[in-house]
Amino acid sequence: MSTPTRKKVLVFRELPPDQLARLQAQHDVTVANPRLPGQLPAFEAALATAEGMIGSSYPIGEALLARAPQLQVISSVSVGVDNYALGALAARGIVLCHTPGVLTETTADTIFSLIMATSRRLVELASHVREGRWSRNIGEDLFGWDVHGKTLGILGFGRIGQAVARRAALGFGMPVLYHCRRPVDLATTSPELAGKATRTTLDELLQRADIVAAVLPLSAETRGLMGEREFGLMKPGAIFINGARGAIVHEGALLHALDHGTLRAAGLDVFATEPLPLDSPLRTHPKVTALPHIGSATFETRHAMAVLATSNLLQALAGERPDAVFNLETAAI
Repeated sequence: MSTPTRKKVLVFRELPPDQLARLQAQHDVTVANPRLPGQLPAFEAALATAEGMIGSSYPIGEALLARAPQLQVISSVSVGVDNYALGALAARGIVLCHTPGVLTETTADTIFSLIMATSRRLVELASHVREGRWSRNIGEDLFGWDVHGKTLGILGFGRIGQAVARRAALGFGMPVLYHCRRPVDLATTSPELAGKATRTTLDELLQRADIVAAVLPLSAETRGLMGEREFGLMKPGAIFINGARGAIVHEGALLHALDHGTLRAAGLDVFATEPLPLDSPLRTHPKVTALPHIGSATFETRHAMAVLATSNLLQALAGERPDAVFNLETAAI
């Protein structure tokens, strides 16, 4: 029985110790996070011999891939794959893996918490107490707005969108509208939502929903989807939530809708530039509840993502089909 060949693996974002140990037991591993001071040279040097890569949140473009001639597989510790040059990966036959499923419920929790926090002004009112300004019963100037019974519009209706819809429809009695490219067979994917969630056009959703939540992947079609026209269609007093990708939103148009339009508030977990620049008006805007991209940021979920990503990589390097392969052929078209 032959001994499996050890291959060169580049870890470009830190893994939990137990998952790093899994890799080191079978392969020769270099850990080099190019975002950290002093580690970029080691990252760049490792590209020349890397046969597998694992990490997240770093752009892997065509020029970088050209410096990795031995590369066979990239395992991303994420669901989104907008950091990767999909066309170049497909052209070279490099396998791309990701981590769908394991973060669905956690991300839906975050999005719904933004709906609650934004509607009830929780961050603003918590600061009111913390800063010693609570000296009497609050008046109408600090009242929030009900969430239960309001109409929720969801842009994107994959796993996370449906998980948000379940929380809204089943837990809060909210009528749900959704917009996505393809019809969803709710009887198969989420039978509990049958009769409680309705597919509509984008314009109809924006015009009817009290709260609009973006849960879309970033693509050529969705980049800049929410602009001046779209925010202008939203009903007076509506709230916008973005738990998807910052580039889906034209941030200047969002600010204009908050300052000069009828948009009541926004809850944002993602931004066009991250971390959010200190001079961004969104950081301190009184109508914005901003979070530091924490959609899947719990101990349990981040570890589950690392486990799946590590398994994906090990399977691919062993010549097996990984548990979660991203369909490059479909995405690259």
